[in-house]
Amino acid sequence: MTDQLEHQVHEFLAHLAVERNLSPRTVEAYARDLRQFAAWLAAEGLAFERLEKAAIRRYLGARRDDGLSARSAARALSALRAFFRFLLTTQALTQDPTADLASPSLWRTVPHALTPEEIEALLAAPDTSTPLGLRDRAMLETLYATGLRVSELVALTRDRLRLDPGYVRVIGKGRKERVVPLGDSAVDWLERYLEGARTGLDRSQRPEVFLNHRGARLTRQGFWKILRGHAVAAGITSTISPHVVRH
Repeated sequence: MTDQLEHQVHEFLAHLAVERNLSPRTVEAYARDLRQFAAWLAAEGLAFERLEKAAIRRYLGARRDDGLSARSAARALSALRAFFRFLLTTQALTQDPTADLASPSLWRTVPHALTPEEIEALLAAPDTSTPLGLRDRAMLETLYATGLRVSELVALTRDRLRLDPGYVRVIGKGRKERVVPLGDSAVDWLERYLEGARTGLDRSQRPEVFLNHRGARLTRQGFWKILRGHAVAAGITSTISPHVVRH
């Protein structure tokens, strides 16, 4: 492990232990996965700062060839995702090579996951020439890009949204805060919504990002109705829920 990579791993593990308050056992599991990844990089002669998605796939494939289970491979990918997202937020890196990589065990754990074609159709369903359609597109893009829980999505406030460099600070279960990166597409649609449609919806200076047609905070039930309506318009016949879209 290079000195720079070792320093970054140390900072990340300290972040997990101090700021995220994870248990020592969990932090050690992250440390073990990252040490194994660093050893593989050294053996392959790859520079950490210039990694691409293909290299992450090769690493996971090598681990599977060594007998790693799909569940353990998924955990290893989860550790890498968390590490690279941490480096993005600290501006140590400018791109995340784990972005959009499917979990090795995703197809087993989420039996009703939407196909890429269904996701594209769902995202394109809202009529973005209208204020509410623009809001809906921004919501769906945000949900798809971040994997937020619906309760977190509707509670998201403007002061926790950072479109440049592109992330959100989320208050989750147990009042724990985490930083979640946004993709370029989500940032683009959020900018359009915030600069246009939201101004007309906000009649009382609400803090939430997403508002209903009366200018009040959108509820979980309200979001579910919106999602179901766009799923019908997109021609999706499989069972759909906010949980399915998250995955």
